[in-house]
Amino acid sequence: MLEFTDVSKSFWTGTQRKVILDHASFRVEQGRSLGILAPNGTGKTTVINMMAGLEKPDEGTITRTSRISFPLGFMGGVVQRHSARENSRYIARLYGLDPDYVEAYCRWLAGIGEYYDMPIGTYSQGMRARFNFSLMLALDFDIYLIDEGMPHTTDAAFNRRAGQILHERLEKSTVVIVSHQPEILERFATSAAVLKAGRLTMFDTLDEARELYDYEA
Repeated sequence: MLEFTDVSKSFWTGTQRKVILDHASFRVEQGRSLGILAPNGTGKTTVINMMAGLEKPDEGTITRTSRISFPLGFMGGVVQRHSARENSRYIARLYGLDPDYVEAYCRWLAGIGEYYDMPIGTYSQGMRARFNFSLMLALDFDIYLIDEGMPHTTDAAFNRRAGQILHERLEKSTVVIVSHQPEILERFATSAAVLKAGRLTMFDTLDEARELYDYEA
């Protein structure tokens, strides 16, 4: 379970205060995936980062009783001067997993050859994306956080392989996905919400959320 209780978050832009959440309360239960519709610039990534524990609320509390993933595409936990091998083993230990298994799984799925033992700072953007995606799939979570849909690299074979694994994983896990496109949410969400001007409105179905989202667009 992931629960926000009376959570507020805002930023000072230099000219005004931008409100991301204004006393929002909602719960994500395991087995009931949530899609959040939000226009660009409303703070989708900030909300996902708060769910993951990467950002703290200004007010209110966030309760996590499930294993929650880092956001798909997040590279903040990876040390650039270390190799993929070193990073995978280190992060495995943080999650209490077998470093040998996580290292071998990431090496197999990322498919970056000799670069796996080189510093991540030397990787191309595509290789970094492949390693990060592989690392997330090597770890087992109850709730997966996805910002703006599924990531894709320029490697079609990797996209097919990793995409299939993720789809199989999500069949038995819960997803929280945020996007400005309702079509992306259709693949995952069993409940939905609309985020706009700091107000998060929950709905039982994506169709109900889409009606409000389209009306206010």
